[in-house]
Amino acid sequence: MNKSIRSTLVCSAVIFGAACAHQAMAQSNVSIYGIIDTGLVYTTNANAAGNSVVKEPGLTGSFPSRLGVKGSEDLGGGLQAMFVLEGGFAVDNGALGQGNRLFGRQSYVGLKNNYGALMLGRQVNMTYLVTAKSDVMGPNIFSISSIDSYIPNARSDNAIGYLGTFSNVTVGATYSFGRDASAAGGPSATNCAGEVAGNAQACRQVTAMLAYDNQSFGVSSSYDIMYGNAGASYGLTSSANTDQRVTLNGYAMLGSSKIGGGVIDRRTRAAEASNTDSDLYYLGFSTPLSTALVLDAEVARLSIKGSANTATLSVARLTYNLSKRTALYTSLGYMQNAGTSAIALDAGGTVGSGLNQFGVMSGIRHLF
Repeated sequence: MNKSIRSTLVCSAVIFGAACAHQAMAQSNVSIYGIIDTGLVYTTNANAAGNSVVKEPGLTGSFPSRLGVKGSEDLGGGLQAMFVLEGGFAVDNGALGQGNRLFGRQSYVGLKNNYGALMLGRQVNMTYLVTAKSDVMGPNIFSISSIDSYIPNARSDNAIGYLGTFSNVTVGATYSFGRDASAAGGPSATNCAGEVAGNAQACRQVTAMLAYDNQSFGVSSSYDIMYGNAGASYGLTSSANTDQRVTLNGYAMLGSSKIGGGVIDRRTRAAEASNTDSDLYYLGFSTPLSTALVLDAEVARLSIKGSANTATLSVARLTYNLSKRTALYTSLGYMQNAGTSAIALDAGGTVGSGLNQFGVMSGIRHLF
């Protein structure tokens, strides 16, 4: 074999080996996942006349339905690139959720290593994450989400986010340059696009979280402030107007059972003197009755300072797990409205002013 042929083969081997090494280092992993959750719900006093209604809900059952794609790529040295594209949808009619957005639940790309994850795009913020372990009902159709529907919809557009866990401590924060450009799609959709030249505060949103967890208990706290701008919804028509939430949450494990609770303090400084101060308290427990059967129950109360309008929620849910992916469940709930309060028991539902409401939902959930 002459020298030129040997040289060519050696160079090819070196190039091929380098390419293989690069491919091995940059292995990517992409997966499709989702939840389909629906059933039938019955509620009383769904209007001022006191009529009841039976329906197939569109917003949630035990969890909101969703379809997502997520992936990661190993960049070497402990660094990974990652992305999430996740959209919500209504099982009853197939419509897209979050104001008809394709990826309304999450749409971000970022980097992560041992020091945490840095993300850019539409993402859940710290108010969404902070109650994940203390609120045993989660985004159930009857839950604290009915009282404050921002909680399961706490997302921010145009956001920079950070989340990191160090031993038992988790810290996180988001900063949004324009929290939501949509006028439809729930409480976080406030028609406040932001990114306005000459007004750096317009439609900004800042959220932060600090949490501690171990095998026996956990505590967490969060801060969330939204600024308004001209044309924004809910009275936030100026960048001087704000909607602020501060939470304190905790849980404890009693064997295989959990007890959890917290308080969410909300202060709105809006236009036309429509300022409100309120506190939402919740306390619940979750216990397995068998390897397949789980009982969750919770009570919650909304108290508005300087007002006789209050709402008290009682809810219980029984879940039977047919497998790791499929479950049947039944929820019972009761909402007691005082004064002229008109908070519906079911998320996205209706109730007559000052009327109490009873409801029951049975459904099926499948994860993939």
